[in-house]
Amino acid sequence: MLPTILGSGNYRYEELADWPRLPAGVVFKEVADVAVDSQDRVYVFHRGEHPVLVFHREGDLMASWGEGRFVRPHGLTIGPDDTLYLVDDGAHCVYKCTPDGRTLMTIGLPGVPAPRQSGRPFNQPTKVALDPRTGALYIADGYGNARIHKYSAEGEYLFSWGEYGTGLGQFNLVHSVCTDDEGRVYVADRESHRVQVFDGEGHYLGQWNNLHRPCGLHIRGGVAYIGQLLTHLAVNADYPYIGACVSVHDLSGRQLARLGGAHPGEEPGHFTAPHGLAVDSRGDLYVGEVSWSAYGSRLNPPRVVRSLRKLVRLC
Repeated sequence: MLPTILGSGNYRYEELADWPRLPAGVVFKEVADVAVDSQDRVYVFHRGEHPVLVFHREGDLMASWGEGRFVRPHGLTIGPDDTLYLVDDGAHCVYKCTPDGRTLMTIGLPGVPAPRQSGRPFNQPTKVALDPRTGALYIADGYGNARIHKYSAEGEYLFSWGEYGTGLGQFNLVHSVCTDDEGRVYVADRESHRVQVFDGEGHYLGQWNNLHRPCGLHIRGGVAYIGQLLTHLAVNADYPYIGACVSVHDLSGRQLARLGGAHPGEEPGHFTAPHGLAVDSRGDLYVGEVSWSAYGSRLNPPRVVRSLRKLVRLC
């Protein structure tokens, strides 16, 4: 069987068909996010029975935890000392945990949302990013607000920015957030089809356009990886090259490669709903997909489809 190769130029990858190796009875359903720690252990935050699964980079399951703790897993970020920041948009809060699942801090009141569209933390938050210099937290909020909230590393609220709209600094579903080594803040403004860039005080610096529903957002080594969702509009459902891909960019926004087929699909080399991204120390890329809610649940009959892939970098 010929290998499945994605990408181009310096960003070519081979998709591993048998990664990871799940024990009998363990099912992802769909993967909301994925992260890699300092030892290249892969943490998978998903919406199945065992919400946090930890894998060796070769694909063997090392640990699982979180049963009964989360309403709807969404965002996962690795912090200093391999601490984890897990965003539960269904519980309207953020948990800081040790790698084995012990809770160190909770931001927000679990199960108690701020009023929808109030701008106050939190109403269905989605993702955490960390300031590389201070450890401050930027929290995307999310489905029920149009805000980025900044907190100190100790969990003290500092300030917020953003409002509804499509203008500069406004958001039409602020979905993901990450930072670069200089502390700039990148926000996936999903339904405005763009990534906006800010400084650490929330001042607008620029934006990247020509994206389709940017959803997952990850930066490593001066390179940005963007997961783009498929369309859910009937009018362009059969158009080629509309989302359902992972794109690779430099930090000016210039696209370096596109990973994925012309149309959404389950077959090797294609994606349905890239939602969470991570890169390990060797440059290998992990892609988590919300493939049930965005794709499988809409099939006739509905069925669970693949939601996690490892792409091994070739160059």
